Amino acid sequence: MLPAIFGLSGLTLSDDERAFFRDADPAGYILFGRNVESRQQLRALTDELRALHGRERTFICIDQEGGRVARMKPPVWAAYPPGAAFDKLYDVAPISAIEAARAHAEALGLDLAEAGISVDCLPLLDVRQEGAHDVIGDRALGHEPLRVAALGRAMLEGLARAEVVGVVKHMPGHGRAGVDSHKELPTVTESDADLETDIAPFRSLKDSLIAMTGHVRYMAWDEENPATLSATVIRDVIRTRIGFDGLLLTDDLDMQALGGAVPDRAARAQAAGCDIALNCWAKMDDMVGIAKALAPMSAETAARLERALAATGDFSAPIDLARQAERTAVRDRLLALAA
Repeated sequence: MLPAIFGLSGLTLSDDERAFFRDADPAGYILFGRNVESRQQLRALTDELRALHGRERTFICIDQEGGRVARMKPPVWAAYPPGAAFDKLYDVAPISAIEAARAHAEALGLDLAEAGISVDCLPLLDVRQEGAHDVIGDRALGHEPLRVAALGRAMLEGLARAEVVGVVKHMPGHGRAGVDSHKELPTVTESDADLETDIAPFRSLKDSLIAMTGHVRYMAWDEENPATLSATVIRDVIRTRIGFDGLLLTDDLDMQALGGAVPDRAARAQAAGCDIALNCWAKMDDMVGIAKALAPMSAETAARLERALAATGDFSAPIDLARQAERTAVRDRLLALAA
Protein backbone atom coordinates (compact mmCIF):
# COMPACT_ATOMS: atom_id res chain seq x y z
CA MET A 1 0.00 0.00 0.00
CA LEU A 2 1.30 3.45 -0.95
CA PRO A 3 1.55 5.85 2.04
CA ALA A 4 -0.46 8.58 0.32
CA ILE A 5 -3.98 9.97 0.25
CA PHE A 6 -5.17 11.32 -3.10
CA GLY A 7 -7.96 13.57 -4.29
CA LEU A 8 -10.39 12.88 -7.13
CA SER A 9 -11.15 15.18 -10.05
CA GLY A 10 -14.93 14.92 -10.26
CA LEU A 11 -18.23 13.30 -9.34
CA THR A 12 -17.13 9.91 -10.66
CA LEU A 13 -13.76 8.28 -11.19
CA SER A 14 -12.18 8.87 -14.58
CA ASP A 15 -10.76 5.88 -16.42
CA ASP A 16 -7.23 7.16 -15.77
CA GLU A 17 -7.90 7.60 -12.04
CA ARG A 18 -9.46 4.17 -11.75
CA ALA A 19 -6.46 2.52 -13.41
CA PHE A 20 -3.90 4.55 -11.46
CA PHE A 21 -5.55 4.04 -8.07
CA ARG A 22 -5.93 0.31 -8.67
CA ASP A 23 -2.23 0.05 -9.52
CA ALA A 24 -0.83 2.49 -6.91
CA ASP A 25 -3.06 1.25 -4.07
CA PRO A 26 -2.99 4.45 -1.98
CA ALA A 27 -3.76 4.42 1.74
CA GLY A 28 -6.87 6.47 1.11
CA TYR A 29 -8.74 9.28 -0.59
CA ILE A 30 -9.98 12.79 0.25
CA LEU A 31 -13.19 14.33 -1.08
CA PHE A 32 -13.99 17.97 -1.86
CA GLY A 33 -16.99 19.92 -3.07
CA ARG A 34 -16.16 18.99 -6.67
CA ASN A 35 -16.80 15.35 -5.74
CA VAL A 36 -20.18 15.94 -4.07
CA GLU A 37 -23.55 16.43 -5.74
CA SER A 38 -26.23 14.19 -4.24
CA ARG A 39 -26.60 11.48 -1.62
CA GLN A 40 -26.92 8.75 -4.23
CA GLN A 41 -23.95 10.00 -6.29
CA LEU A 42 -21.67 10.38 -3.28
CA ARG A 43 -22.45 6.94 -1.91
CA ALA A 44 -21.87 5.38 -5.33
CA LEU A 45 -18.47 7.09 -5.47
CA THR A 46 -17.35 5.89 -2.05
CA ASP A 47 -18.66 2.39 -2.79
CA GLU A 48 -16.51 2.30 -5.91
CA LEU A 49 -13.45 3.43 -3.97
CA ARG A 50 -13.94 0.57 -1.53
CA ALA A 51 -14.52 -1.90 -4.34
CA LEU A 52 -11.30 -0.86 -6.11
CA HIS A 53 -9.23 -2.56 -3.43
CA GLY A 54 -11.71 -5.03 -1.99
CA ARG A 55 -11.30 -3.61 1.51
CA GLU A 56 -14.34 -3.44 3.76
CA ARG A 57 -12.83 -0.51 5.63
CA THR A 58 -11.17 2.12 3.45
CA PHE A 59 -9.72 5.49 4.46
CA ILE A 60 -12.08 7.97 2.78
CA CYS A 61 -11.91 11.42 4.37
CA ILE A 62 -13.41 14.86 4.00
CA ASP A 63 -13.17 18.31 5.59
CA GLN A 64 -16.62 18.61 7.14
CA GLU A 65 -16.17 20.94 10.11
CA GLY A 66 -19.24 23.13 9.98
CA GLY A 67 -19.31 26.85 9.34
CA ARG A 68 -17.25 27.95 6.35
CA VAL A 69 -15.45 24.63 5.96
CA ALA A 70 -18.05 22.16 4.69
CA ARG A 71 -17.79 20.13 1.50
CA MET A 72 -21.29 18.63 1.86
CA LYS A 73 -23.65 21.61 1.77
CA PRO A 74 -27.31 22.57 1.89
CA PRO A 75 -29.81 21.98 0.46
CA VAL A 76 -28.78 18.31 0.20
CA TRP A 77 -27.14 18.19 3.64
CA ALA A 78 -27.76 20.23 6.77
CA ALA A 79 -25.69 23.27 7.64
CA TYR A 80 -23.55 22.87 10.76
CA PRO A 81 -22.24 25.64 13.06
CA PRO A 82 -18.54 26.55 13.32
CA GLY A 83 -16.30 25.81 16.28
CA ALA A 84 -16.77 29.32 17.66
CA ALA A 85 -20.43 28.54 18.49
CA PHE A 86 -19.31 25.98 21.08
CA ASP A 87 -16.66 28.32 22.41
CA LYS A 88 -19.34 30.97 22.97
CA LEU A 89 -21.58 28.52 24.82
CA TYR A 90 -18.64 27.40 26.98
CA ASP A 91 -18.49 30.96 28.37
CA VAL A 92 -22.03 30.49 29.68
CA ALA A 93 -22.26 26.76 30.47
CA PRO A 94 -19.16 24.58 29.99
CA ILE A 95 -20.87 21.23 30.52
CA SER A 96 -23.62 22.16 28.08
CA ALA A 97 -21.01 23.25 25.53
CA ILE A 98 -19.27 19.88 25.77
CA GLU A 99 -22.54 18.01 25.29
CA ALA A 100 -23.49 20.28 22.39
CA ALA A 101 -20.14 19.61 20.70
CA ARG A 102 -20.60 15.86 21.16
CA ALA A 103 -24.14 15.93 19.75
CA HIS A 104 -23.00 18.14 16.85
CA ALA A 105 -20.25 15.73 15.86
CA GLU A 106 -22.50 12.68 16.14
CA ALA A 107 -25.17 14.23 13.89
CA LEU A 108 -22.52 15.32 11.41
CA GLY A 109 -20.84 11.92 11.58
CA LEU A 110 -24.10 10.19 10.68
CA ASP A 111 -24.22 12.23 7.48
CA LEU A 112 -20.72 10.99 6.67
CA ALA A 113 -21.55 7.40 7.54
CA GLU A 114 -24.56 7.46 5.21
CA ALA A 115 -22.22 8.70 2.46
CA GLY A 116 -19.66 5.96 3.15
CA ILE A 117 -17.05 8.41 4.47
CA SER A 118 -14.96 6.91 7.26
CA VAL A 119 -12.76 9.81 8.40
CA ASP A 120 -13.48 13.49 9.12
CA CYS A 121 -10.75 16.12 9.33
CA LEU A 122 -12.19 17.43 12.61
CA PRO A 123 -11.62 18.68 15.33
CA LEU A 124 -9.26 21.65 15.17
CA LEU A 125 -7.15 21.80 18.31
CA ASP A 126 -5.51 25.06 17.25
CA VAL A 127 -5.64 27.55 20.12
CA ARG A 128 -6.93 30.83 18.73
CA GLN A 129 -4.58 33.78 19.26
CA GLU A 130 -5.39 37.47 18.99
CA GLY A 131 -3.82 39.14 15.96
CA ALA A 132 -3.37 35.89 14.02
CA HIS A 133 -4.60 35.42 10.45
CA ASP A 134 -8.27 34.47 10.12
CA VAL A 135 -7.48 31.22 8.29
CA ILE A 136 -8.29 29.53 11.62
CA GLY A 137 -10.52 32.23 13.10
CA ASP A 138 -14.03 31.04 13.95
CA ARG A 139 -13.08 27.46 13.10
CA ALA A 140 -11.22 27.33 16.44
CA LEU A 141 -12.74 26.01 19.66
CA GLY A 142 -11.35 28.81 21.78
CA HIS A 143 -8.41 30.80 23.15
CA GLU A 144 -7.75 28.57 26.16
CA PRO A 145 -6.07 25.15 25.85
CA LEU A 146 -8.19 23.23 28.36
CA ARG A 147 -11.39 24.44 26.71
CA VAL A 148 -10.11 23.51 23.25
CA ALA A 149 -9.13 20.05 24.48
CA ALA A 150 -12.48 19.44 26.21
CA LEU A 151 -14.54 20.47 23.19
CA GLY A 152 -12.21 18.61 20.83
CA ARG A 153 -12.49 15.42 22.85
CA ALA A 154 -16.29 15.71 22.78
CA MET A 155 -16.24 16.02 18.99
CA LEU A 156 -14.04 12.94 18.66
CA GLU A 157 -16.48 11.06 20.88
CA GLY A 158 -19.46 12.20 18.82
CA LEU A 159 -17.85 11.12 15.56
CA ALA A 160 -16.93 7.78 17.13
CA ARG A 161 -20.58 7.17 18.02
CA ALA A 162 -21.24 7.36 14.26
CA GLU A 163 -18.26 5.02 13.68
CA VAL A 164 -16.34 7.80 11.97
CA VAL A 165 -12.77 8.61 13.06
CA GLY A 166 -11.71 12.21 13.61
CA VAL A 167 -8.40 13.83 12.66
CA VAL A 168 -6.96 16.29 15.18
CA LYS A 169 -5.34 19.25 13.46
CA HIS A 170 -3.09 21.13 12.84
CA MET A 171 -0.34 19.62 14.98
CA PRO A 172 1.55 21.15 16.78
CA GLY A 173 -0.70 24.24 16.44
CA HIS A 174 -1.74 26.71 13.73
CA GLY A 175 -3.37 29.29 15.98
CA ARG A 176 -0.50 31.81 15.92
CA ALA A 177 -0.02 31.85 12.14
CA GLY A 178 0.13 35.41 10.83
CA VAL A 179 -0.52 34.39 7.21
CA ASP A 180 -2.64 31.79 5.42
CA SER A 181 -0.56 28.65 4.87
CA HIS A 182 -2.59 27.93 1.73
CA LYS A 183 -0.82 30.96 0.21
CA GLU A 184 2.52 31.39 2.03
CA LEU A 185 4.60 29.97 4.85
CA PRO A 186 3.67 31.25 8.33
CA THR A 187 6.62 31.81 10.68
CA VAL A 188 6.00 31.75 14.42
CA THR A 189 8.65 33.51 16.51
CA GLU A 190 7.32 32.95 20.03
CA SER A 191 9.50 31.15 22.55
CA ASP A 192 9.42 27.49 23.42
CA ALA A 193 7.73 28.40 26.70
CA ASP A 194 5.00 30.35 24.89
CA LEU A 195 4.38 27.41 22.55
CA GLU A 196 3.37 25.25 25.51
CA THR A 197 -0.04 26.87 25.11
CA ASP A 198 -0.26 25.64 21.52
CA ILE A 199 0.71 22.04 22.15
CA ALA A 200 -1.32 21.58 25.34
CA PRO A 201 -4.60 20.47 23.64
CA PHE A 202 -2.72 17.98 21.47
CA ARG A 203 -1.00 16.55 24.54
CA SER A 204 -4.39 16.15 26.21
CA LEU A 205 -5.63 14.21 23.18
CA LYS A 206 -2.36 12.44 22.42
CA ASP A 207 -4.17 9.08 22.19
CA SER A 208 -6.15 10.21 19.14
CA LEU A 209 -5.94 7.77 16.26
CA ILE A 210 -5.11 10.30 13.51
CA ALA A 211 -3.53 13.75 13.40
CA MET A 212 -2.61 16.23 10.67
CA THR A 213 0.48 18.44 10.64
CA GLY A 214 0.49 22.19 10.07
CA HIS A 215 2.60 23.89 7.41
CA VAL A 216 3.98 26.34 9.97
CA ARG A 217 7.61 27.14 10.81
CA TYR A 218 8.35 27.50 14.52
CA MET A 219 11.61 29.34 14.99
CA ALA A 220 12.01 28.02 18.55
CA TRP A 221 12.14 24.46 17.21
CA ASP A 222 13.40 24.53 13.63
CA GLU A 223 14.48 27.73 11.92
CA GLU A 224 14.56 26.16 8.45
CA ASN A 225 11.57 23.86 8.03
CA PRO A 226 7.82 23.91 8.65
CA ALA A 227 6.51 21.18 10.93
CA THR A 228 5.43 18.97 8.03
CA LEU A 229 9.01 18.79 6.74
CA SER A 230 10.85 18.95 10.06
CA ALA A 231 12.31 15.79 11.54
CA THR A 232 13.05 17.80 14.67
CA VAL A 233 9.46 18.94 15.18
CA ILE A 234 7.98 15.54 14.37
CA ARG A 235 10.44 13.57 16.51
CA ASP A 236 10.99 15.92 19.44
CA VAL A 237 7.69 17.80 19.66
CA ILE A 238 4.95 15.67 18.10
CA ARG A 239 6.12 12.16 18.91
CA THR A 240 8.01 12.84 22.16
CA ARG A 241 6.81 15.98 23.88
CA ILE A 242 3.17 15.69 22.85
CA GLY A 243 3.42 11.90 22.94
CA PHE A 244 1.30 11.27 19.85
CA ASP A 245 1.75 7.74 18.45
CA GLY A 246 -1.13 7.62 15.98
CA LEU A 247 -1.25 8.01 12.21
CA LEU A 248 0.33 11.33 11.19
CA LEU A 249 -0.90 12.89 7.93
CA THR A 250 0.58 15.91 6.23
CA ASP A 251 -1.67 18.83 5.50
CA ASP A 252 -2.26 19.23 1.76
CA LEU A 253 1.09 19.17 -0.03
CA ASP A 254 -0.21 21.51 -2.74
CA MET A 255 -0.39 24.43 -0.33
CA GLN A 256 1.92 27.33 -1.15
CA ALA A 257 3.53 27.32 2.29
CA LEU A 258 5.76 24.57 0.90
CA GLY A 259 8.33 24.97 -1.86
CA GLY A 260 9.60 22.65 -4.57
CA ALA A 261 7.83 20.08 -6.70
CA VAL A 262 4.92 18.29 -5.03
CA PRO A 263 6.50 14.80 -5.28
CA ASP A 264 9.64 16.16 -3.62
CA ARG A 265 7.52 17.63 -0.83
CA ALA A 266 5.98 14.21 -0.27
CA ALA A 267 9.37 12.51 -0.07
CA ARG A 268 10.68 15.16 2.34
CA ALA A 269 7.60 14.83 4.58
CA GLN A 270 8.02 11.06 4.69
CA ALA A 271 11.72 11.40 5.48
CA ALA A 272 10.86 13.84 8.28
CA GLY A 273 8.58 11.28 9.90
CA CYS A 274 5.06 11.83 8.50
CA ASP A 275 3.22 8.55 7.96
CA ILE A 276 1.02 9.63 5.06
CA ALA A 277 1.41 12.24 2.29
CA LEU A 278 -1.85 14.09 1.58
CA ASN A 279 -2.31 15.41 -1.98
CA CYS A 280 -5.72 16.88 -2.61
CA TRP A 281 -6.04 18.24 -6.11
CA ALA A 282 -6.14 15.17 -8.37
CA LYS A 283 -3.36 16.34 -10.68
CA MET A 284 -2.33 13.10 -12.33
CA ASP A 285 1.29 14.13 -12.94
CA ASP A 286 1.73 14.98 -9.26
CA MET A 287 0.06 11.77 -8.09
CA VAL A 288 2.22 9.63 -10.37
CA GLY A 289 5.28 11.53 -9.16
CA ILE A 290 4.34 10.97 -5.53
CA ALA A 291 3.90 7.25 -6.16
CA LYS A 292 7.44 7.15 -7.55
CA ALA A 293 8.95 9.39 -4.86
CA LEU A 294 7.64 7.68 -1.72
CA ALA A 295 9.30 4.74 -0.03
CA PRO A 296 7.02 1.74 0.66
CA MET A 297 4.74 2.02 3.66
CA SER A 298 6.57 1.03 6.84
CA ALA A 299 5.25 -1.65 9.16
CA GLU A 300 4.77 1.01 11.83
CA THR A 301 2.65 3.19 9.53
CA ALA A 302 0.64 0.16 8.39
CA ALA A 303 -0.12 -0.72 12.02
CA ARG A 304 -1.23 2.85 12.78
CA LEU A 305 -3.47 2.88 9.71
CA GLU A 306 -5.01 -0.48 10.61
CA ARG A 307 -5.66 0.69 14.17
CA ALA A 308 -7.44 3.82 12.91
CA LEU A 309 -9.57 1.98 10.37
CA ALA A 310 -10.57 -0.65 12.92
CA ALA A 311 -12.55 2.11 14.67
CA THR A 312 -14.64 2.88 11.57
CA GLY A 313 -17.86 1.23 10.48
CA ASP A 314 -18.67 -0.70 7.32
CA PHE A 315 -21.69 1.61 6.82
CA SER A 316 -23.83 -1.16 5.40
CA ALA A 317 -26.90 -0.30 7.49
CA PRO A 318 -29.02 2.82 6.85
CA ILE A 319 -28.47 5.67 9.27
CA ASP A 320 -30.89 6.21 12.13
CA LEU A 321 -32.66 9.40 11.06
CA ALA A 322 -34.50 9.70 14.38
CA ARG A 323 -31.23 9.51 16.27
CA GLN A 324 -29.69 12.14 14.00
CA ALA A 325 -32.65 14.45 14.47
CA GLU A 326 -32.49 14.01 18.25
CA ARG A 327 -28.77 14.81 18.33
CA THR A 328 -29.30 17.88 16.19
CA ALA A 329 -32.13 19.06 18.45
CA VAL A 330 -29.96 18.63 21.55
CA ARG A 331 -27.19 20.67 19.98
CA ASP A 332 -29.50 23.47 18.88
CA ARG A 333 -31.30 23.62 22.24
CA LEU A 334 -28.01 23.94 24.09
CA LEU A 335 -26.49 26.47 21.65
CA ALA A 336 -29.59 28.62 22.17
CA LEU A 337 -28.47 29.16 25.76
CA ALA A 338 -25.74 31.45 24.45
CA ALA A 339 -27.87 33.25 21.86
